[in-house]
Amino acid sequence: MGRIALEKVNKVFGDVEVIPPLDLTIDDGEFVVFVGPSGCGKSTLLRMIAGLEDLTAGAIQIDGEDVTEVPPSKRGLAMVFQSYALYPHMSVRKNIAFPMRMAGVDEATQNAKIDAAAKSLNLTDYLDRKPGQLSGGQRQRVAIGRAIVREPAAFLFDEPLSNLDAALRVGMRLEIMELHKKLETTMIYVTHDQVEAMTMADKIVVLQAGVIEQVGSPLELYHAPRNKFVAGFIGSPKMNLIEGPEAAKHDATTIGIRPEHLTVSKTKGTWKGRVGVAEHLGSDTFIHVHDTGLMDMMTVRISGDIEARHGDTIYLTPSADQIHRFDAQGLRIA
Repeated sequence: MGRIALEKVNKVFGDVEVIPPLDLTIDDGEFVVFVGPSGCGKSTLLRMIAGLEDLTAGAIQIDGEDVTEVPPSKRGLAMVFQSYALYPHMSVRKNIAFPMRMAGVDEATQNAKIDAAAKSLNLTDYLDRKPGQLSGGQRQRVAIGRAIVREPAAFLFDEPLSNLDAALRVGMRLEIMELHKKLETTMIYVTHDQVEAMTMADKIVVLQAGVIEQVGSPLELYHAPRNKFVAGFIGSPKMNLIEGPEAAKHDATTIGIRPEHLTVSKTKGTWKGRVGVAEHLGSDTFIHVHDTGLMDMMTVRISGDIEARHGDTIYLTPSADQIHRFDAQGLRIA
């Protein structure tokens, strides 16, 4: 079991309210991602769940039990940090075994759990090595293995892939997703990377200045962002947000159109612009368009390549059914 409920949880540092009172329920077995810009409070919220930060007010329940005053070691949670936090003088086996030794687990049970975790994480051949002999991705797997053997009610991941290069990040992302499917255990994952959030989560919690802006599945947030902040944060490249007379034509203060919902023509279209930088990514090309009179720069995402050079005039046409409308408060107009 791993149902976690936050009730009016609040955190104040001095005179600064980092987390205004919020409510959130994470169901048993869910993969939930906290996402938002740096300083939005996502790591603080995770640490409050773990018991590493005290609450100023409110309560936290795990499987119906109030754990607000329960120390971290007694909450039945396992945390995986960005820094791995491995003991460099210990072998992989001893690093994974450490929490079990501290809990007084017998050696036979320790070995059985270590072998099972190592097999699931492809670490069997590395159990006798020291962390310094491993790659970054392998070290992160050791940290995850150390969490697995505790058989926690939930795993808490605090930006665990930030120290890895791009290729390793993708590989580890897939491994963590596969691990979730195998274990069927609640996982809470903190990241500033909305691509990680979109690809990994069952449910995304978007935070800004400690406030939950929206909770929903990746596709819910993509297709129906609650406000301009979510609209601009979720999606890569980010949504084009247009204000002024063009938005007023749609009875809105702001309209949004995603780069992939714009078509490009050299002869005609709704909006005229000038080609700036084009980013060729193979299957996709991102074109940054200037001088539209709508915003400083619009981004267009098209499949494959396009014969458009820097400075060329092009025309953009939005898909009418993909235009998002927002009112003066920044809220989405249904």
